Amino acid sequence: MPDLADAASTCTAMAGLPVAFARVEAAAERVAGRVARTPLVASFTLAERCGQPVHLKLETRQPVGAFKLRGATNALLALDEPARRRGLVTASTGNHGRALAYAAREAGVPATVCMSALVPLNKVEAVRALGAEVRIVGRSQDDAQAEVVRLVTERGLTAIPPFDHPDVIAGQGTIGLELVEDLPDLALVLVPLSGGGLAGGIALAVKALRPDVRVVGVSMERGAAMAASLAAGRPVDVVEEETLADSLGGGIGLANRFTFALCRALLDEVVLVTEDEIAAGIRHAAREEGETVEGAGAVGIAALLAGKLRPLGATALILSGGNIDPETHRRLIHGVPA
Repeated sequence: MPDLADAASTCTAMAGLPVAFARVEAAAERVAGRVARTPLVASFTLAERCGQPVHLKLETRQPVGAFKLRGATNALLALDEPARRRGLVTASTGNHGRALAYAAREAGVPATVCMSALVPLNKVEAVRALGAEVRIVGRSQDDAQAEVVRLVTERGLTAIPPFDHPDVIAGQGTIGLELVEDLPDLALVLVPLSGGGLAGGIALAVKALRPDVRVVGVSMERGAAMAASLAAGRPVDVVEEETLADSLGGGIGLANRFTFALCRALLDEVVLVTEDEIAAGIRHAAREEGETVEGAGAVGIAALLAGKLRPLGATALILSGGNIDPETHRRLIHGVPA
């Protein structure tokens, strides 16, 4: 039975949030038919290990191989025509840039994607292949974001941020709507945690419909900006480090307007995993589930395998992306360090 006190507390917290649940509902209508309604499949191996039903939400099946297409598409479609015609620009650790490039190509709109030198080459080339202009700037997401600001100022481009934007958050939140519909007895959601667009959007949708469901953010130990910010009680800078979960890298912005507040209010817990645990998650996905998953998408599996969470009911893991470098993936699944 849901804890009524916890449910009431959640509802009170949601009343003051910077993004309303109605925005997620609008996003679902806007992106319908333009992004995939991804499968939710049972993992019998993880269920046996945890003693509870475990399901995998396969955002790896999006046309661009990651959940980011939801937010990028929703944000683009919400723009007026003059803003689209000026051209779009964003900073990205790879997947958001690929998603925006795809959505922009579909809409016939030019796009520029700024990325740091830490972004894996396969992700850079995937963005270029979709026709976007790519700019490699510095060695951090903050460096790439500085280039976005310059292009907005000097060329008048329209920025679509990778996470801290209401329409991006709402687009990612459509995953939460699908989870609640597809898994009526949902008790726990494990969400990869980076800038908070995915975690905040899913938590917003899930808690609005099922306030008793626990939503846990999972990130890597190396440079987890949102985790550090939540611990500090305010957005803070972190040193960006190389990690298997490269898509979770980068800061949340000291002037963060939306995702920090959402994650602080709605996430029940944050769990961090090591590089070895992430590698184990990638191997498990390949060997036991038949899924190719990048490091960021494997953190939920990693947390369960490492015993860092004990599910007490039906659990959903968000496999957020599958855009891992093929050679890195080959080495990891054969047990060779990356």
